Amino acid sequence: MSNYRNRHNSGGPVQIQGLSVEVKNGDFNKALRKFKKAVQEDGILQELREREYYEKPTTVRKRKKAAARARHLKALAKRKEQKGY
Repeated sequence: MSNYRNRHNSGGPVQIQGLSVEVKNGDFNKALRKFKKAVQEDGILQELREREYYEKPTTVRKRKKAAARARHLKALAKRKEQKGY
């Protein structure tokens, strides 16, 4: 590992990419909640589940079309409830 680092790193500080949450006053539970919220907002777990298995392009299109239809029907129902049409 050290040989790899010496050959490919220009000697500068190593930057770690990804999500991080600072634990303040030893309140680990609050930091964990913040981290889970950040992971949820970034959609990391959803992307991981999507990439777990190969999905054929036709299946992807079908799933996306069904999701779009569900969103549309939900918006129509909401509009009908609020405005009456």
